[in-house]
Amino acid sequence: MKAKATSFDIAYQAGVSQSTVSRALRNSPLVNEETRIKIQNIAKELNYKVDKNASNLRSQQSDTIALLLFEDPSNDDSSINPFFLSMLGSITRACSNKGYDLLVSFQQSSNDWHADFEDTNKADGLILLGYGDYEDYQEKLIKLIEQDTHFVLWGAEVKDLPITSIGCDNYQGGMKVTEHVIKQGRKNFAFLGDASSHSPEFLARYQGHCQALKNNNLEINERLKVDAIFTEEAGYQAACELLERGEAFDAIFAASDLIAVGAMRALQEKSITIPEQVAIVGFDDIAVASFTFPPLTTVKQDTQLAGDILVTKLLQLIDGEKVGASLIPADVVVRKSCGA
Repeated sequence: MKAKATSFDIAYQAGVSQSTVSRALRNSPLVNEETRIKIQNIAKELNYKVDKNASNLRSQQSDTIALLLFEDPSNDDSSINPFFLSMLGSITRACSNKGYDLLVSFQQSSNDWHADFEDTNKADGLILLGYGDYEDYQEKLIKLIEQDTHFVLWGAEVKDLPITSIGCDNYQGGMKVTEHVIKQGRKNFAFLGDASSHSPEFLARYQGHCQALKNNNLEINERLKVDAIFTEEAGYQAACELLERGEAFDAIFAASDLIAVGAMRALQEKSITIPEQVAIVGFDDIAVASFTFPPLTTVKQDTQLAGDILVTKLLQLIDGEKVGASLIPADVVVRKSCGA
């Protein structure tokens, strides 16, 4: 009876170390493509099958990534920001392509929530999506760092902590979409969103928005700025407050699409026409953005690219590489809510 092939047999034929074979068979980015394909072809020829349980015992790895979602207020029972639903699909595909399982869970509020995952070998690393109030969330990130947990974060770059973050270029997106609306002849801009250290992504969008106004010699009117979290209801309430202030405006930049949807409802209740009287734009390009009336001009974040980068960078961290932050370009999706 022919002996069962081992990873050492593959290593011998490929002229590489056994550890390189192990990395190649789980699609580690540490192995270059030519070597990886060569090793995988030899494994196929030898009819080699990975004993996942034995491999995990030797390496103390689970070949599983944990995706932790922050619970957000939503219009349904999901408690998931709609933007993250498309991100979830992208991350799932990226994990599958890399030979990893994905464990999805809500982030817990307890102080030792990280212990249920990498510390107990349930997962080799964590992907964090969403964080609510960032100033409160920082403590959790510090705890993960102290525990030497492998993790990557979707969101704004964290300059004062050694964290690998992947995010959209919110500043660029805010500037580009504001420039587009200015070209439609609008001059008096309102901004709806919590542009503060509590919400660094909203803050970057607002800063880009302000830069576009400055570039075009337009006024930044603080009376036209109303705080709001990302939800539709918050957008509705913020727009109602904006209208009550009695300040003249002909455009609204909402820091998220859901805020924009809520604001549109408030304007329409007051018989204010969009875009004839007020142009409105959002940010995220969630599915509902193309189904509003009129369809919403917004800033698209490439969730497919984001999911792939999140998984790739996390695996690099797991393999011991030093990995920096990444910014994904933002693109304006033009629809009818701003006139063109």
